[in-house]
Amino acid sequence: MTTTSEREQQVLDRIERARRRRAKVREERITLSHGAGGKATHTLIEAVFLDAFRNPLLEPLEDSASLTIGDARLALTTDSYVVSPLFFPGGNIGDLAVNGTVNDLAVSGARPLYLTAGFILEEGFPVEDLLKIVESMKDAAVEAGVQIVTGDTKVVQRGKADGVYVNTAGVGVLTRTGLGVATVKPGDAVLVSGPIGDHGVTIMLARGELDIDADLESDTAPVHDLVAGLLAAVPGVRAMRDATRGGVATILNEIAKAAEVAVVVDENAVPVREEVRGASELLGIDPLYVACEGRIVVVVDGSQASDALAALRAHPLGADAAVIGRIADDPPGIVLLNTAFGGTRIVDLLVGDPLPRIC
Repeated sequence: MTTTSEREQQVLDRIERARRRRAKVREERITLSHGAGGKATHTLIEAVFLDAFRNPLLEPLEDSASLTIGDARLALTTDSYVVSPLFFPGGNIGDLAVNGTVNDLAVSGARPLYLTAGFILEEGFPVEDLLKIVESMKDAAVEAGVQIVTGDTKVVQRGKADGVYVNTAGVGVLTRTGLGVATVKPGDAVLVSGPIGDHGVTIMLARGELDIDADLESDTAPVHDLVAGLLAAVPGVRAMRDATRGGVATILNEIAKAAEVAVVVDENAVPVREEVRGASELLGIDPLYVACEGRIVVVVDGSQASDALAALRAHPLGADAAVIGRIADDPPGIVLLNTAFGGTRIVDLLVGDPLPRIC
């Protein structure tokens, strides 16, 4: 007779075998799930882009590439923004684009300096709306202490671009090197800088597809000052990620896979606003998979967890920061959630596309 522990091991073995298979895109055409940040996205990246462009700078798949040019240590990142709707409570595609790129640099240990801005505009898009987007980008750049120094503009036929798409790239100077999810070790602590899921749920409600009234705004914000304070106070920071597409769950899975460790999370410790929790329940989704745009996941040496928590809470963006879990050595590559009901379940990568076009 198969025991519970034997059945659990069989499940873990099947997951491990599946993860070790060579990535392959089995669909004949791209679907929305390929952009959702979950399993389909990771497969697309590994099987198509990483396979074609493989090199030591790309292979870590961090939020920014770390470059050495002469004596300078730089971070370089790029991102594209296709959010729908373009304007939402708490922001719009313009400040989202600036903040998102600044945050990718910041969590890589860099001080953001310069951005590019590329616009794909649809024929017929209102100039007034474009001016609002550009103005919000200017304000966000000033707040983040960066300059937009070059760019590009293209116009496509009506119906070909959903209004406007924005692409940004960013360059910053690395002030802390050696950060990365592959450096995480058993005994480390996992923190989040504040309530999760605000942005993704705000976007869904802003579409007007659901008859839900909630006083909720996107959390879009630049986290460079928050990160700088954390790094200054805590030498034992191992890794940082901003939890955008796929949410906190995706980041935790990336940590578990890259470092070959187990990530054990306490569900009761994860900060979630009641509005987000309620809307998520109605939508049938887990807040752990819902995108943020101003929250970071941090892994630190376990002995410095209290210092890290204090450093995060000292900044307004980290006032509700929390220690949500720890790193263990077994089972490697797996994220386990100790649920509010007293059980334990595996938190795998997102399957499908519950919240399309959130960034």
